[in-house]
Amino acid sequence: METILVLTHVDDSGAALTRASLETVTAGLELSRQSGSSLAIGILGLDAEAAAGAVAATGARLLAVSGEAFAQARYATDAAGCEALCRAAQATVILAPSSARFARIAAGVAHRLGGVIDTHIAEVQMAANAGGQAIEATRWFYRQRIEAVISRELRPWFLLLDAGTHAAYAGEPVAAQVESIAVAVPAVRTVVEGFRAPMRGTQTIRPDARLLFVAGAGWTKKQPDGQIHVSEAGEQILSFLRLSGASLGSSKSLTDQKADGQAGEDQPVLPFLTHLNQIGQTGSTPRHPKGLSTCCHGEEPHAVGWRFISERRAISLDANCGWTRGKADVVYVADAFQVMARVNALLEARKQ
Repeated sequence: METILVLTHVDDSGAALTRASLETVTAGLELSRQSGSSLAIGILGLDAEAAAGAVAATGARLLAVSGEAFAQARYATDAAGCEALCRAAQATVILAPSSARFARIAAGVAHRLGGVIDTHIAEVQMAANAGGQAIEATRWFYRQRIEAVISRELRPWFLLLDAGTHAAYAGEPVAAQVESIAVAVPAVRTVVEGFRAPMRGTQTIRPDARLLFVAGAGWTKKQPDGQIHVSEAGEQILSFLRLSGASLGSSKSLTDQKADGQAGEDQPVLPFLTHLNQIGQTGSTPRHPKGLSTCCHGEEPHAVGWRFISERRAISLDANCGWTRGKADVVYVADAFQVMARVNALLEARKQ
């Protein structure tokens, strides 16, 4: 019989679980019901006991590591806290969100416990095999081009779940009985002095946004008047991101463009665009509920990262583009410059 532990951590408030953590709780509940295994939830953070109420209705055993030492993400303290939670739960299968905080420590914790780890997990379930029933984990390789199903005998088995693969747990908050786990805090050699973040007007990557706005290379090409309007394109894109709160994605062809005097294509570029905005191929794989591809000329809707968007729309002048018609739910046959100018005007009026 397996013992399943879901590792979670609090958000910046210090007393509430992150969305990725709640998604992992859902995965743990589903797996425990399928396998009939016991379930424990471990919480790491400044005030982990306060965050436990959000998942108390699961009926799982609740373990917490709290204190000022765990207020900030830090390898030494986070690894020690997660190790203590795993040992207290005597877990054989550990599920954790693939967040920045846990992704950097999970392999180290698995090594300390003599276990094994797999990352980028999209699904965990019980399945029949030659020996009866076994836990199988589904993950993607090669930038989501190859899907694999993994099963292991070595325990403990750590599984890092990608965000957006499960619904976030949304049970009613109730009073929780929490077991506080003592941790021997290691020597700390780093101090978090504060945070520096870009102004909201300049932020373009928003993983929690409901909409992914994909900019294609057409924004920097010659328009019907024979001229290039990169400045206007940049203003329209940034205005839409500011007014809608959308996240910005881009094709590889656009992020690879270089300004005059640099190696590569010599042409005007969008100054706020970096390779961090790239989706598909060697870029990221976003999972936003909706996506809007613009100036695509048939290239963005078939980007690898586009497939996990739930509702996909595209603006393209080519009504017969096979990629656009095959990969988008709705296609607007129009000039993206004109469409987005009108959309921004409507959003600005609504805001006022």
